[in-house]
Amino acid sequence: MDKGALEKRTQSMQPSVHPGKRFSFNRQSRIRITNFIFKYYFLVCILTLCFVLGLVIFLVGQTGLMTFQHISPLEFFLSFNWTPEEDQFGAASLIINTLLLTGLTLLFAVPASVGIAIFIAEIAPQSLKRIIRPVLDMLVGIPSVVYGYIGLTVLIPIIRQYSGENLGDGLLAASLVLTLMILPTVSRISDDAIVAVPESFREAAYALGSTRFQMIRLVVLPSAGRGIMSAIILGMARAIGETMAVVMVIGNTPQLVKSLIAPTAVLTSNIVMQVSNVEFESTWNYALYMMAFLLLIISLLLIISIRIIRLKKEKHS
Repeated sequence: MDKGALEKRTQSMQPSVHPGKRFSFNRQSRIRITNFIFKYYFLVCILTLCFVLGLVIFLVGQTGLMTFQHISPLEFFLSFNWTPEEDQFGAASLIINTLLLTGLTLLFAVPASVGIAIFIAEIAPQSLKRIIRPVLDMLVGIPSVVYGYIGLTVLIPIIRQYSGENLGDGLLAASLVLTLMILPTVSRISDDAIVAVPESFREAAYALGSTRFQMIRLVVLPSAGRGIMSAIILGMARAIGETMAVVMVIGNTPQLVKSLIAPTAVLTSNIVMQVSNVEFESTWNYALYMMAFLLLIISLLLIISIRIIRLKKEKHS
């Protein structure tokens, strides 16, 4: 077969391409289309989430700020008299109680949580680690109302027995319940932060003659400090925003705390106990929205602080 005949036969075997049908739906085209779809799908999801979050902040903040059309900010933030039936909307006692409850919870939870994390990461044998870590993960997922019910039926009777009081509700019971709630979260995150410390740091400490305690105190904990701090802030955010467990054990009396075992109230418990009994267009309702706005701002600040800590950690690493 001569060369000309061979070229004609080769051309006849190739598929004809029409000018209007140059696009071929091959594997590369499918990949490009899939990447394009998923890219803009996730972008829309992120923008929708940001929009919803911004809308929540705007609506709650706008409704809450309407409080100051009827009362002054000084009265709301500095007055201790919360008696909405008499048009008295001082939230100072509730704000202070919230801060005291969070501080007392952290006082109980942080040493225990960090101690558990150190034990799991540095001391416990591998067989025990495989048991403790799944147990802590399970405790994180328990609903808060279960912790509240345990506090109501088990913890408060114990407090009554040892204090001699008739009630037992109050800041102590609420802080202990919150400690049980945030302890697994803080422990697991701190555990991950400690495990992430390079093994070479430990070997260098041992090479310099350090004991295990000195190695943990002087090398591991400072190296994992930012991760542990993020865990503590995350636990603080959960403690501030917790509602149902606190409502069940704190007593729900809007007054400044006078004793650890006296009934009192915090921002979250006061909102959930009263929001269903008020008219929407009323100063009382606006004041409750203002409390919710304060909690929202505090939570956002805590989350932002976690992001700042992580950015600093990435910058120094």
